[in-house]
Amino acid sequence: MGTAGLETGVLYRNPLAGPDDVAEWVAEGPLSLGSHDGALELSGSLDDQEFGDHAHWTFWCPEEFPDGIRISWEFLPLAEPGLAMLFFAAAGHRGLDLFSQALAPRTGYYPQYHSGDIDALHVSYFRHKYQSERAFRTCNLRKSAGFELVAQGADPLPPAEDAVDFYRLEVLKDGPLAAFSINGLPLFEWRDSSDTVLGGGRIGFRQMAPLRAAYRNLVVEKL
Repeated sequence: MGTAGLETGVLYRNPLAGPDDVAEWVAEGPLSLGSHDGALELSGSLDDQEFGDHAHWTFWCPEEFPDGIRISWEFLPLAEPGLAMLFFAAAGHRGLDLFSQALAPRTGYYPQYHSGDIDALHVSYFRHKYQSERAFRTCNLRKSAGFELVAQGADPLPPAEDAVDFYRLEVLKDGPLAAFSINGLPLFEWRDSSDTVLGGGRIGFRQMAPLRAAYRNLVVEKL
């Protein structure tokens, strides 16, 4: 479920009120869907102690977006530890569609995304999986393929036990510019000076198990 083009400048809007709203989304990996107080709850279905890096997943919006967009959504961590990120400007190598059968199959295993046959930017904004991440919390922007760390900023999101309401997250992608903010607080801004600036593409949520988190009010707007 989702609406596109119904408001000036809005390319896609989805309330993410529950599993019915993401019936057409594409899950890669062991994802579980649920509801949490009118929002979409996402979590893993495998024990990461047993399955390790194969317990994580990626969840793609079915729409393909142009360059020059603002992506915003609301996020609430429910149970830790774990990590949350957003992929954007995602496409296959050589201009292939992200879901092209010519690309290697993807199962949620992270190296398939950062060092495989897709190109994307991805911001990890809730890095509470490992003790070292929790001890010094940052938001990281990476460019792939290649897993290149291109920007970093402080992460103001609290542990799940201290989160009392949803947080509004926003990504701007406009040509070489990528910027990220939470509740209106700018956290980083980066301009790609390479000759391989990424353009339009798809967006997708990703979590590392055993994180449980709720999402709502996803909006993609043309700048």
